[in-house]
Amino acid sequence: MSNNLLPTYMLKRHPIVVEAHFDFVLVLTYAFPKALLEPLLSPGLELDTYGDLAFVAVAVVQTRRMKPKGSPSFLGQDYLLIGYRIFVRYKTLEGRHLRGLQILRSDTDSHSMAAVGNLLTHYHFNAAAMKYAYGEQKLTLSSQAFDGKSEFIVTASLDADDNYLPEGSPFTSVRDALKFAGPMPFTFDYERETNSIVRVEGVRQNWQPKPVAVDVGKISFFQQLPFSQAEPVLCSSFFLQNIPYYWKAGIVEKLPPAGTQ
Repeated sequence: MSNNLLPTYMLKRHPIVVEAHFDFVLVLTYAFPKALLEPLLSPGLELDTYGDLAFVAVAVVQTRRMKPKGSPSFLGQDYLLIGYRIFVRYKTLEGRHLRGLQILRSDTDSHSMAAVGNLLTHYHFNAAAMKYAYGEQKLTLSSQAFDGKSEFIVTASLDADDNYLPEGSPFTSVRDALKFAGPMPFTFDYERETNSIVRVEGVRQNWQPKPVAVDVGKISFFQQLPFSQAEPVLCSSFFLQNIPYYWKAGIVEKLPPAGTQ
């Protein structure tokens, strides 16, 4: 008897167009030495750099009414998400140069979101206990993943000056910092079974990042290897709100054999 079921890895290609409304987004960008992050890269990807530095984004997103695009509104669900991503570049087979993010880990306040997300994407979801308080001038958030590998505690002051950058930031201006302020339009991951890159494009509206000052209590993800081998440098912190967003279905592009590119 023939088996018409798709292999599991083919389900993880983000096959469904998904839409959501973002109540708010808080993005912290950290700098690390290039040599520290290079071993984490998937085949086909390169670090997106600024001088001798490469970057990891930690993005907190409160989503509302996330659901398959065009489906009835009652299917929409609300989730709080935290993503850890490396800023990367990718050259398509057609020669397009794309900037985006390689996914390292995603945390969510929903066990069902973690389960479905890991079935249909490469986003590496983990369930976590999360809570937050959001007012006109302050956002506080704490998250403790149930696998014990990610604890995140932060307070953001939302009334910072428009030219604010954290002390010690390698960026010379907010304009430069905005070039490394995820979420980026594309996310990438590697499909080992077919030697392919899976890329997902996000489409957004009302994208107006505002600099904010943050007090970071803990990011335990950076206390693990290889990140613990260097001191993470907070480069920028941006806040956004009221954003319509959707993710296109994933595109799979087979990489050339090693050494032929």
